Amino acid sequence: MPLNTTQVTFDDVNVGDEIPALRKACTTQQLVMWAGASGDFYQIHYDPDFARGTGLDGIIVHGALKNAFLGQLLHDWIAPAGFLRRFGCQYRGMDYPNQEIVSRGVVTRKYEEDGQALVDLDIWTENAAGKKTTPGTATVVLPRG
Repeated sequence: MPLNTTQVTFDDVNVGDEIPALRKACTTQQLVMWAGASGDFYQIHYDPDFARGTGLDGIIVHGALKNAFLGQLLHDWIAPAGFLRRFGCQYRGMDYPNQEIVSRGVVTRKYEEDGQALVDLDIWTENAAGKKTTPGTATVVLPRG
């Protein structure tokens, strides 16, 4: 999905607004590529027998990859003139390859501090069943309208 073609501004945003969702469906090939790029070669991410042997239903998506999806969600929303001030998440649930992972966010606060127009958000990924698996928070700086 392409970046927004119109810059979102501080004046455009209200508490309770949802930002545009980002939808992904990881393939096992993407997981192997992520393992190579990140150095996370834990077998639960690419070896189905090993993953099942640990009690999982099958291989799972890397938590850090879901973190990257949330980063992309935010970047796509604030680009090109906004920037990320703070961002973090927790790994609370499993996501599986070849199933949709939806990254979402909602505005929880907007305020000014040190001359910057700041927006706080709750962000998360949802698995195919709609369960939040990677909850987090972020603060972005937006240009004024």
